[in-house]
Amino acid sequence: MIGRLVEWGGFGVEAVAALTRNGLLRPVPPAALARVVEAYRHFHLTPAAGVAIGAVRWPDRAAVVDEKGSLTFAELDARAAALAAGLSRRFGVGPGRTVAVMWPNDRGFVEAITAVSRLGADLLPLNTGLAGPRLRDLLEREEVDTLIAAPDLPPVDFAGPRAGDLDELVRAGGVPPDPPRRPGRLVLLTSGTTGAPKGAPRRLSVAGLAEPFISMLSTVPLRSGEPMLIAPPLFHGLGLLWYGAALLLGCPVVLMRRFDPDAVLDALAAHRVGALVAVPIMLSRLLEQPARLLPDLRVVVCGGAALRPDLATGFMDAYGDVLYNLYGSTEAGWAALATPEELRAAPDTVGRPPRGATVRIAGPGGGEQPTGEVGRVLVGGGLTFGGGANGLLSTGDLGHRDARGLLFIDGRDDDMIVSGGENVFPQEVENFLARHPGVADVAVLGVPDEEYGQRLAAYVVQEEDAALSAEELKRAVKAELAGFKVPRDVEFVTSVPRNPTGKVDRGRLTNESTK
Repeated sequence: MIGRLVEWGGFGVEAVAALTRNGLLRPVPPAALARVVEAYRHFHLTPAAGVAIGAVRWPDRAAVVDEKGSLTFAELDARAAALAAGLSRRFGVGPGRTVAVMWPNDRGFVEAITAVSRLGADLLPLNTGLAGPRLRDLLEREEVDTLIAAPDLPPVDFAGPRAGDLDELVRAGGVPPDPPRRPGRLVLLTSGTTGAPKGAPRRLSVAGLAEPFISMLSTVPLRSGEPMLIAPPLFHGLGLLWYGAALLLGCPVVLMRRFDPDAVLDALAAHRVGALVAVPIMLSRLLEQPARLLPDLRVVVCGGAALRPDLATGFMDAYGDVLYNLYGSTEAGWAALATPEELRAAPDTVGRPPRGATVRIAGPGGGEQPTGEVGRVLVGGGLTFGGGANGLLSTGDLGHRDARGLLFIDGRDDDMIVSGGENVFPQEVENFLARHPGVADVAVLGVPDEEYGQRLAAYVVQEEDAALSAEELKRAVKAELAGFKVPRDVEFVTSVPRNPTGKVDRGRLTNESTK
């Protein structure tokens, strides 16, 4: 490995420094190194390989910590091998088959995806909130052969074989089948906030992941073996991305079946967690609790949805300059990262792209936009699905760069509206209203208008005991931003509905507000 890093020149030096600093690049006995190489050769870049390598390097270290206790890497590897044998024998799971895993954040999810990847089957993590015809149609469209679903979830209308009792399958396991010749695909679902979620398949490669991963380690001060609490659902790209990073670093992963801010704060202290992964709404709920002393918490990675500037500043004021804002999507992967220093200087930035990734701001003709000009955000690199022009994929976002090279997201391409001949980005108005005294939460959307085509509508949740009025908020927007950016509709709601990663569920919001 060192030889390969040296071939990469300056990047190789950066990689060695980063891997040494976080404790991953340590001497491995020859016999153990041979088993590490064998695990990678058998299972490629999959959860199965990560767990198997962890069982060689850190057999007695906790791999997963949940409500049931902890599993070491050796225990997790043994259970995953037995579960794989049970799935193969009873359901015929193997290469060419698609297995859907519908499980909350606990050891069952980790065991299931590790077992499926040991068998070379395609893996489809499912949102545990899906149900009814929408779920049935998704299972049919993605041609799912076997469903692994937690027994305490609502019944699923699925005609194929299903597994729910993982312990029983582990006991019935037997001899694991031979390793697959090639890895199965990972099929991640888009968030589906404006329509049905769609599967986006990918196979990961060392070549594609090396530069972004090393760039992340060079920027985010993670440490090998340091506990990491992953609060977002593991079925989502954000949670799964950081579970993969934790596996590579040999970090015990702390998981909770549901997000409760008090319980999360307790877990951060009890397990001396060094890194927390969360979405913005989770950080907001943590800030609603009295601040705790968390001396071990050095890194908080936020992603999955837009991070409001006031939330970024407020969280760092409460817990120190430990916040990193991750920008990306299911299709694009990780596209940019803002450090605490960058967030202090510009709380609304999403930072800069990692090494190995490309971010381009494209104008109407496809050329690069000048500094400060808004354009379509295109990304490319090892974590994207490709498929775009010149190897670049559109994120669906509009953004710009400032003179320092920092990237800012101005809103979704389909969010921008034209009001009075001027382009208006709802995100700018939403960020402003979120800072207004008495506003607990807010979403600003473009909605159809018979006369003007589109208009801005603001859905506002008031803080307890606040007495806001629509006119007060409109005056504030007009005074600070511009008259043409004033929402014509200001509606007070009890909550802003969001999906599990914190993005506003537009369909539910507009439907519920009209009831």
